[in-house]
Amino acid sequence: STAVGYMGGYTPNPTYEEVCTAKTGHAETVRVLFTPEKLPLEQLLQAFFESHDPTSLNRQGGDIGTQYRSAIFPTTQAQEDLARKMIAGYQEVLSQHGKGEIVTEVVPTLSAGPFFPAEDYHQQYLDKNPDGYQCHSRTGVACPLPGSGPLAHEK
Repeated sequence: STAVGYMGGYTPNPTYEEVCTAKTGHAETVRVLFTPEKLPLEQLLQAFFESHDPTSLNRQGGDIGTQYRSAIFPTTQAQEDLARKMIAGYQEVLSQHGKGEIVTEVVPTLSAGPFFPAEDYHQQYLDKNPDGYQCHSRTGVACPLPGSGPLAHEK
């Protein structure tokens, strides 16, 4: 289950228009509720890294601003540790392909503050707008799962 919203800022209950001013400190975020036995966190993080450009600071393609920063808000220490481990492994692969440094923030939810759901018209956006926006900024480089590629030696 997913919900889009805003997180990592300091303004309570921000609106999309407020977040776009870059004055709230929030990132546009997707909250993902998942069952690890059905979808392991490693695969979820792999999809996250491959579906945008984590080396692009405060932008994704033509979308520019702090609300477009790459961020992970883990809810447990194990999630944070895995995210950092996968960043290290992916950085190794990206560097081999001549890509820049990963700028993804990893901020525990206790530090990031609450998740604020976005307006209804943003929820399930692509279902409502089948020809709508798709992220057009990817590295094109596969993110290795732990136990494969550069992370294999860290089992």
